Amino acid sequence: MFSPTKKTILFLQRRSLAPLSDIARPELKLGGMRIDPEYNTKSRMSFYTGIHIRKVLSDNNIGEDLVMTGVPEGSRINYCSWSPDGRYFAFSVREPDQGEGPVTLPSLWVADAETGKARQLLGAPEYALNTVLDHFSWIDDTRLVVCTIPQGRGAPPKKPPTPFGPKIQSNEGQAVMQNRTYQDLLKDSHDENLFEYYATSQIVIVSIDGQALPIGPPALYCDVEASPDGHFLLVRYLHRPFSFIVHLARFPKKIEVWRPSGEIVKEVCDLPLAEDIPISFDSARKGRRSVNWRNDKLATLYWVEAQDGGDPKNEVSPRDIVYTEPAEGGFPQVIAETDLRFQGICWMDDDLALLYDGWYKTRKTRTWVITPGNPEKEKHILFDRSTEDVYGDPGSPKRRQSSLGTYVLAQVRNSAGNKCLLLDGRGATPEGNIPFLDLLDIETGEKERIWQSVKEKYYETLALLMAPKGDEVLTLDNFKIVIARESQTEPHQFYFVCWPAKTETRITNFPHPYPQLKDLNKEIIRYARSDGVQLTATLYTPPGFDSAKGKLPLLMWAYPREFKSKDNASQMRGSPFSFAGINSTSPLLWLARGFAILDGPTMPIIGEGDEEPNERYVEQLVASAKAAVDEVVRRGVADPNKIAVGGHSYGAFMTANLLIHASDLFACGIARSGAYNRTLTPFGFQAEERTLWEAQKTYIEMSPYMYANRVKKPLLLIHGDEDNNSGTMTMQSERFFSALKGHGALTRLVLLPLESHGYQGRESVMHCLWEMDRWLQLHCVNATGNASASDNAEANPAVTSSGAVGESANENDPFARPSTRGFAALSSL
Repeated sequence: MFSPTKKTILFLQRRSLAPLSDIARPELKLGGMRIDPEYNTKSRMSFYTGIHIRKVLSDNNIGEDLVMTGVPEGSRINYCSWSPDGRYFAFSVREPDQGEGPVTLPSLWVADAETGKARQLLGAPEYALNTVLDHFSWIDDTRLVVCTIPQGRGAPPKKPPTPFGPKIQSNEGQAVMQNRTYQDLLKDSHDENLFEYYATSQIVIVSIDGQALPIGPPALYCDVEASPDGHFLLVRYLHRPFSFIVHLARFPKKIEVWRPSGEIVKEVCDLPLAEDIPISFDSARKGRRSVNWRNDKLATLYWVEAQDGGDPKNEVSPRDIVYTEPAEGGFPQVIAETDLRFQGICWMDDDLALLYDGWYKTRKTRTWVITPGNPEKEKHILFDRSTEDVYGDPGSPKRRQSSLGTYVLAQVRNSAGNKCLLLDGRGATPEGNIPFLDLLDIETGEKERIWQSVKEKYYETLALLMAPKGDEVLTLDNFKIVIARESQTEPHQFYFVCWPAKTETRITNFPHPYPQLKDLNKEIIRYARSDGVQLTATLYTPPGFDSAKGKLPLLMWAYPREFKSKDNASQMRGSPFSFAGINSTSPLLWLARGFAILDGPTMPIIGEGDEEPNERYVEQLVASAKAAVDEVVRRGVADPNKIAVGGHSYGAFMTANLLIHASDLFACGIARSGAYNRTLTPFGFQAEERTLWEAQKTYIEMSPYMYANRVKKPLLLIHGDEDNNSGTMTMQSERFFSALKGHGALTRLVLLPLESHGYQGRESVMHCLWEMDRWLQLHCVNATGNASASDNAEANPAVTSSGAVGESANENDPFARPSTRGFAALSSL
């Protein structure tokens, strides 16, 4: 984290995987979120374990390492943020659970960036932090606004042993309310009381010297943000009535402008409960939405209001109107109108802002140049393109910190001396991504490329614009950026690049995270589907692999995506020179077991014109899979009898479908945390906007559950026992397993205790890997009727009889745990 002055860097350290005991902490599921009732925070939070401070020296080298001191041993650090002047940084601390008695509630700390010494500003018993809905933010260089647990709030409400009466939900008004399959919702009045108890905060203004002032009454504050000049607060809070069918983001919400003293200046709006927002992605909430401070003004609000009632089926023009209004006095003024759905705005000043609107249904997105200070001046289009067209992406305008401390459009003078926008682009090309920085003259439309990633060996991206806080127009005489550079064999490192000579200075020296696989082979391959759509995939082979000496078992890991254009679906995405990132449950771990990995083969599901992509989901999915398999077999990499397919979430859904509709292609499958019965997600799923009743045939044909009797290849199902993702409730895997078992399928269901949609616990992750490896060894490497693993190892020394790199197998126990099976290469990763 660079300071606002760009003179200091924080290096924040974290651990890799949590022990399962951390995830086993008490947890409440309320309003679509999960709460740790002991710490009064969101549950399952990751955290930092320490902070190191380093100065940026005048020669662009990095100074000596300074370790932050003063926090208790074993503290869990969150929400680190710089003061506007860069002298201090604030953060929350959760002290470790001592195992006896109540835990110490979270506290607010501040550290001096010069000395590294930290001290507590607020804490229990008087002002413990409440971070359930919001936490804290800086008002100015010396004051923070903080959400705390109200003093004297008492014990949490207890559930009455005898219910007051039945649970009743009614739609006697015959309202149309269609919502996706949200989880962890409120269930009854006791849940409502618990949510109110844990989420209610008291706002406190605290100065850097520890002086604290409570303001306003306790309430369900979900966001408190100071105006750029620090003279006002924009306060948002939830209130009753709550809902049993939507999450807390749609609860009634009041938005007000306060002074830091707690005096209410004005009510901006009071939004009612929003249970009836249509399920289309182009829908919006009724009333004022996106209420925020203008970044280019001292204290001016802006917001958007839908003119179509938030329903995209209503044809109106304009569809959205953008308003602005001073924090105190004045009246709303229209500054822009859009015919598509408003998507955001980037401020510069009264003469320039960029307005975005778009329409998901057609994948259309537009960028407009507007003049906020003169709304009568007609806006003009800057970019008009498809979100799917990565080749035509001109890049995103970079922002820099103004003298107010807010982020506004960065302006740089080009070689002709004209003020230009700075565009940061991914640079997608048929050869791969080549990121760039362009200067765009808005008046003439001319572009000047001032930086571009090298095209061979390395992949470089812009990490940070090193513009100090201020309002001056930047010039190329003293222009400075931070780039990240990586290659297939080297992890990303950070570099300063300084103009005009574009001299480079290396900032970091991170070690290779898995040297066992440093020499892996990576290649982005291109091939065609039977209908002509061009597909891509990243093919990895283990160190030492030689296709002339034998073929490998292969794991294909994928995730389908929807498109509205064949041409855009065929575009190349990614870089052949990027580093192979391997997370804790990555399929790339099986490179250490002698597998080839086909990672991310594109599985485009295309519906052009009025056709919905999912109308031909199965047909296109099978065609993509067949093309991928044919290509790796043609290249002599994969044994066609030893190809496994797998995926997580929607990739698991894909895996089950492929074992049903293309079982001849695969030896086995691994499906993690998927949804298999689309009738259980009747109001839309993934990119599907139609309901079950509007597209019943599609829902049923896409549901593997409906074809469980046709699964003839081994299928491993893994699921978190506490999955909170919309649509992928644990029941999906349980019911699919029952259907498979009822038809005699070769299958196995593994429910990881306490785990959610992504697996966090070390024990869970390691067991997940063991289950996957067992399945792959049994049903892919050693599939009945296939050549033995020892035959494969004899042909290719990179693969041993256990499937591991450079290890011998325990022949008497082919399904042994990793610790007894020569699994060191994978375990150490």
